Amino acid sequence: MYKHILLPTDGSALARGAVRAGIKFAKAVGAKVTGFYAAPPATPLEFKGLLPVGYTDPAEHARLIERAAARYLAVIEQAAKAAGVRCKLEHITSDYPADAIVAAAIRNKCDLIVMASHGHRGFTASLLGSQTQKVLAQSKVTVMVYR
Repeated sequence: MYKHILLPTDGSALARGAVRAGIKFAKAVGAKVTGFYAAPPATPLEFKGLLPVGYTDPAEHARLIERAAARYLAVIEQAAKAAGVRCKLEHITSDYPADAIVAAAIRNKCDLIVMASHGHRGFTASLLGSQTQKVLAQSKVTVMVYR
């Protein structure tokens, strides 16, 4: 069956639920997991919606990304350890999270991606978030969507 499961996260509550479900599934089938986080790249301008609202030093922004990645991926690492599931962690910066998720699945030779139906941005006009839709459309790797 499945041997290596990619667990992408954006730190949202629903993503944490997908992580728990993915680890439970991995334990049941004897698979290992890779926790993955794709952060937006550091930029000097801060935006709220489409409007610039401030300036952040790029080095400080990079530190914030590292802290967020550590916090989000620690959830995966701790859950995998508690379940006795082998786990590795990976994070990158990317303007295109869906592309990064698909590339991570290929790079790590994953045979399943378990991800939340939507993330921080919540519901749009449909039931699936835009990143989930893009992963479903692009991935040759099987995708399990957690709702």
